[in-house]
Amino acid sequence: MNILVTGGTGYIGAHTSVELIKKGHQPILVDNLSNSHEETRHAIEKITGTAVDFYNIDLCDKIGISSLLRTLQVDAVIHFAAFKSVNESVENPLRYYHNNIDSLTNLLDAVTDNGIQYFVFSSSCTVYGTPKTSPVTEDTLLERAESPYGVTKQLGERIVADVMKAHRMKGISLRYFNPAGAHESALIGEFPLQAPTNLVPVITQTAAGLRPSMHVYGNDYNTHDGTCVRDYIHVVDVARAHVAALDRLTSPKMTTAHEVYNLGAGKGFTILEVIRAFETMTGMKLNYAFGERRPGDVEQIWADATLAEKILGWKAQFSLDDIVGSAWKWELQLKNVSKR
Repeated sequence: MNILVTGGTGYIGAHTSVELIKKGHQPILVDNLSNSHEETRHAIEKITGTAVDFYNIDLCDKIGISSLLRTLQVDAVIHFAAFKSVNESVENPLRYYHNNIDSLTNLLDAVTDNGIQYFVFSSSCTVYGTPKTSPVTEDTLLERAESPYGVTKQLGERIVADVMKAHRMKGISLRYFNPAGAHESALIGEFPLQAPTNLVPVITQTAAGLRPSMHVYGNDYNTHDGTCVRDYIHVVDVARAHVAALDRLTSPKMTTAHEVYNLGAGKGFTILEVIRAFETMTGMKLNYAFGERRPGDVEQIWADATLAEKILGWKAQFSLDDIVGSAWKWELQLKNVSKR
């Protein structure tokens, strides 16, 4: 199938495009390059040996995305494009509500106008807010989101579900936990234009000397070492789940308009445990200091991904050591990238 991949030069979009090509699909990349690099397309082509089309379009430009879809033969859409920093969304909520919601509704308008039947939505574990217990399943009650970013994902899932039902389409929302790591080739990885706020790239940048030190936001949480607990999942595992979701969407076994799946490794690690995993693997000592809690952060959450294994035939394959090892390999490779 021809798959429109919004946010296609971004972190997860690029890795998913590689996996799509490996399974015989043809990704068509759309990105406004607000937090990614067009050169990523060439890295995808180098890994796969397949030419990939790229369109520089902002999905908040309704006319732009509508015009593009009228000219293309698209069988399905995977929608990654969104602002994604929890902390930034707390500081600038209107920017997140405008971008993440308007881009989604504009895209869905164009999708429905052009008769595209299959849609995969990039959601997040932030939809659970601060859950009363972990692991969380897809049936866990959604608490109040802790950040405007989380609110946009809660609303996004509802919008997708409503549109799928109204237009007799099929959609899947994938709730990622904490994607991290990089492709084994070290040709693609997490390479945002803005300073990253996710833990693993902050660790590797600190180790590479790009940051003098790193902050651990809070050491007084109700966890065994006082730092937040998260479920870290390798980005390639996340990418492969999107291929599995497409298989599900096109299968007669899917009889409902919209389904939701957790994507996680099923185990929680504290911030300090991830830091120590990196130090053990590399033999390096990280310079870090404890600071105040960060607004919008959830104390602890990890996934029960049993449903994805049962229905999609998907299960996380990579370990925390695989994640930090591949991320460090990618960071070292970035020293040769002139833009860094």
